[in-house]
Amino acid sequence: MKETNSPSHHPANARLKELLGLVRHSFVTHRLRLLLGFIALLAVDFLQLIIPRIIKHGVDGLANANITQIGLMKLGGLILSIALVIAVLRFVWRYLIIGFSRLLEQAVRNRLFRHILKMDAQFFEKYTTGDLMAHSSNDLNAVQMACGMGLVAAVDAFVMSTAAIGFMVHIHGQLTLMALLPMPFLAIFTRILSGRLHRRFATVQEQFSSMTEFARSTLISIRLIKAYTTEKFQTERFGKLGRGYVQSNLRVAVIQGLIFPIATMVGNLGMLLVLWFGGKLVIAGTISIGDFVAFITYLYMLVWPMMAIGWVTNLVQRGLTSLNRIHTLVTSKPALPELENHNLAPIAHPTYSLRELTFFYQNETQPALNDIRLELGPGIHGVTGRTGCGKSTLCRLLARLYPVMDGQLFFDNTDVNTLPVDYIRAHLGYVGQEPILFSDTIAANIALGKPDATQAEIEAAARHAAIHNDIIELSDGYGTLIGERGVKLSGGQRQRLALARALVCDRPLLIIDDGLSAVDVATEHEVFNGLQQRLAGKTVIIVSNRIKLLSMTDRTIILEEGRIAYDGRHDELLKQSSLYRSMYDKQMRQTPIAEPVP
Repeated sequence: MKETNSPSHHPANARLKELLGLVRHSFVTHRLRLLLGFIALLAVDFLQLIIPRIIKHGVDGLANANITQIGLMKLGGLILSIALVIAVLRFVWRYLIIGFSRLLEQAVRNRLFRHILKMDAQFFEKYTTGDLMAHSSNDLNAVQMACGMGLVAAVDAFVMSTAAIGFMVHIHGQLTLMALLPMPFLAIFTRILSGRLHRRFATVQEQFSSMTEFARSTLISIRLIKAYTTEKFQTERFGKLGRGYVQSNLRVAVIQGLIFPIATMVGNLGMLLVLWFGGKLVIAGTISIGDFVAFITYLYMLVWPMMAIGWVTNLVQRGLTSLNRIHTLVTSKPALPELENHNLAPIAHPTYSLRELTFFYQNETQPALNDIRLELGPGIHGVTGRTGCGKSTLCRLLARLYPVMDGQLFFDNTDVNTLPVDYIRAHLGYVGQEPILFSDTIAANIALGKPDATQAEIEAAARHAAIHNDIIELSDGYGTLIGERGVKLSGGQRQRLALARALVCDRPLLIIDDGLSAVDVATEHEVFNGLQQRLAGKTVIIVSNRIKLLSMTDRTIILEEGRIAYDGRHDELLKQSSLYRSMYDKQMRQTPIAEPVP
């Protein structure tokens, strides 16, 4: 039997249901708040609909000369009382429903933030920081507006229009049909324009992401930009992005500018028809003057729902576009397996075993690492080689920043793909090529991986990283604020601070990916001595091209074009590897190495 393409199975409906699932939890959690808010909103609408009936009685009384001044004052007082109640209830529904939209925004933002933190390196290669910032600000604001004022306007417009039309029909059915005659044209125009609005707003959001990323990258590189005097060039590039963003917004404004006038024009056409035909009914005595005034008042009440159609269409299309962008993020799956940590016991002396490990970066045809066979246990292991040979890739795989094939990387004789990523990372400290520091105190930066670290532990780690003396010379010592990305520190100080952060965690594995490149030779020697004292019996992997440092390791692995070319001690490599020997000779001419050469 052939399956029918029912509305519920339509791809667009399925996609919409999927998108709304992102905010459904907030609607369920705050359903009582929403219920009370909409009760207040409906009460406001009901009271607004009563006022024209009161006006009708007043006008008919004046027309028939059967109402006294006191009667008019009573009707005026009744209208004033209703207006006061409306004001109070309007505050209530705004507080409850708009407050709900802010709570929803917070919930989605928290979910987005948690999801981003779970993602791996491949995710951040696809999405720039500016793009993620745009999702967390501009897109979330659009969703908040759609679920707040958009929802209110939609419900309010539906209730007001339905009730107003009901009262109009009660006054005169045929006149109501005449007043509503232009309405189908509004529906047709709204349908046509909403699709275009959706596409154009998607372009606006993408351009906002690009502009945010450009501004962010410019600000964090401001010293480099000033050093090369490229301020004018950067300003021109930002201006070009800004002009493109403005043009896209203007294209959105064109659609918005069409929706509101069309809605107003339709309402005015209805008013014209009512004045023409309704006037005839009054002259003929079919309806009273009071009924006619009430009818026009109800018709004026329909103008807001007509305009709201355009406004709601705008808000909903913006909200759906942004919700779609956010949904794409939060439904993206990390390349690394998400496994539960079922109270796995920590390992005192874990080892790595690489068995014919081969790794490709996304969209690359040549492997970054090829057929790597390696055993890494307690001791200090050096890794060196030419630029692009795979040193950093090896470190990233060991730190589980990228996925590997089954059966190629083992952690303490267990395939890493069968272990939770967090479990493996809990055993290691990682110092990257570029130290990442936060605009906080030195102590807070060192204690990042161990927030409960005592001052004594922080200072001990700093001493072993040869940064303690530099810190105590600062005016506020460990309480010194270092600025964004540690701008107040030198390159070598930033690297040693990052090393102290890894040491304070006191984990059995430490990976240093060229994390001492900005440190002078004398300080490097001091750092290495500190590592030997602190990390005795632990596994340390140091990536470096400095022979002085490599000569002090237990072994050194030389990589060439993603393969292990040589693996041995300093004296062995001097004999076996021409690359290692040339590095040694070159550095010997610059800084003699206090070690006999066999």
